[in-house]
Amino acid sequence: MLDSTVADRTQGFLDDFGKALEDGNIEAAKEMFLEDCYWRDLVTFTWNLKTVEGKEQVGDMLNHQLSTTKPRNWRLADGEVPTEEDGVTTAWIQFETDVARGYGLVRLKDDRIWTLLTTMSELKGFEEATGFDRPLGARHGAAKDRPTWKEEREREWAELGYTTQPYVVIVGGGQGGIALGARLRQLGVPSIIVERNDRAGDSWRKRYKSLCLHDPVWYDHLPYIKFPENWPVFAPKDKIGDWLEMYTKVMELNYWTRTTAKSAEFDDETKQWTVVVDRDGEEVVLTPRHVVMATGMSGKKRMPDFPGMETFKGVQQHSSEHDGPDQWSGKKAVVIGSNNSAHDICAALWEHDADVTMVQRSSTHIVRSDSLMEIGLGALYSEEAVRSGMTTEKADLIFASLPYRIMHEFQIPLYEQMKERDAAFYEGLEKAGFDLDWGDDGSGLFMKYLRRGSGYYIDVGASQLIIDGEVKLKRGQVTEVVEDGVILETGEKLEADLIVYATGYNSMNGWVADLMGQEMADKVGKVWGLGSDTTKDPGPWEGEQRNMWKPTQAENLWFHGGNLHQSRHYSQYLALQLKARMEGLPTPVYGLQSVHHLS
Repeated sequence: MLDSTVADRTQGFLDDFGKALEDGNIEAAKEMFLEDCYWRDLVTFTWNLKTVEGKEQVGDMLNHQLSTTKPRNWRLADGEVPTEEDGVTTAWIQFETDVARGYGLVRLKDDRIWTLLTTMSELKGFEEATGFDRPLGARHGAAKDRPTWKEEREREWAELGYTTQPYVVIVGGGQGGIALGARLRQLGVPSIIVERNDRAGDSWRKRYKSLCLHDPVWYDHLPYIKFPENWPVFAPKDKIGDWLEMYTKVMELNYWTRTTAKSAEFDDETKQWTVVVDRDGEEVVLTPRHVVMATGMSGKKRMPDFPGMETFKGVQQHSSEHDGPDQWSGKKAVVIGSNNSAHDICAALWEHDADVTMVQRSSTHIVRSDSLMEIGLGALYSEEAVRSGMTTEKADLIFASLPYRIMHEFQIPLYEQMKERDAAFYEGLEKAGFDLDWGDDGSGLFMKYLRRGSGYYIDVGASQLIIDGEVKLKRGQVTEVVEDGVILETGEKLEADLIVYATGYNSMNGWVADLMGQEMADKVGKVWGLGSDTTKDPGPWEGEQRNMWKPTQAENLWFHGGNLHQSRHYSQYLALQLKARMEGLPTPVYGLQSVHHLS
């Protein structure tokens, strides 16, 4: 009876909210929000990824967008019952706009909106061919000279990029480019993914041999095809590589391997790109309307410039180039850095009997894998969550429904639990001299990832090697590289046959500079970060990831990527934005971000 009462009351609220919007009564709609409120919109209202904060920002967004959006039919989502806990009513909702169907999550306090998530689930008239609408496949009946599926694919493969042009070119064929390519394929948007490697999945295969995913399988599914139930919790890199290669084939993606983008130029008059690529030795000129940079937010390697690097007689590698530990048995290795890659590489080198020293130049957040899975991810991404009825899609939306402005408030208690649970572990690290941190505000790994994409390690064993002194630890800055080692600011010399620079990655607009010139890179500005004014995430506040999955200051230029979860989830919204433009639908963008930082 209580659930029915909560449902009736919530539907009544949605009726009133919907009427205010349909009547164009923005003042009445504003009054249905708390003063301290957050409306996160993924495309439906803003044709952007945009969070408005507070009633005045809500009103401003509606003043700009309501007349063109025309939302209606607000209701509780089919099959969902609202819940009420600690004075907060949480409800899954559905609604429509003139051009789309939407889905979302609302949280009510004191009969007003505290947080509201609205997402575009599909464009009317351009729905994906799934479920009851899935393609028949077979062609029943008889007709002369009709092509087979294989012949049709071969014709498309031969023509697209030559006699016909793609609407979208995706530069980069890792998980981000592949996920977006799959979404566009299902929406009927002609696209080509260009990838410099020999095979899909090589961006994983070519990393250091011990690399495994640190995120669990439930967090990592690709769109449309989930990993099988016997897939390992933490997948090895080569297994992921093979999965991505399989995925490009069964999802019928136009995936050009051994293809390097050489230049790209946008014509402001024709609104068309000219993209010159080298396809296995042949120069091909593509003329898409849109270019998506899917080159990876951890792809533009950051190499330090220490004095004397040119004198070193051993081997120097960035962590992205490190091929593994096999040849370093009995040799001395220095790994500069103390985040995920540094720890993984140190552990693998130690396993192969190298003499390993890690140089920690700044503090690092460490969380044990099992604690992160149980406390940080378990409610949404775990076997227990799946068995309780949590779907990947619902988990993604719950995570997306927490506004970035207050997300750290939800994260801090989780990391306090981890700190208490693993107190002996952290004490051991500190005794070993490791410089620990928990983020600027104690909010831990996820906020560090969202704010800066660095500064953490998910421990799968390397920390114990540091605690036990098996991997040696030195703290401080490198002042010089000499022919046989590294000199620290203390004057201490670390002898080395191998130096691995696990020094991270630069902003994705560095790829834009390479392909389109520095002027275009500066027009876009820094990619990634929230503007939280914390370490390596300078303000002002953005409220969303800079430049990711949404319009940028460079017309028809987009960025896509992130971890597997983000590639899966946000590929839907980027694909819908591109599809709407292809079909000539009005897409008035609200809140196009300004450029505050160039890189």
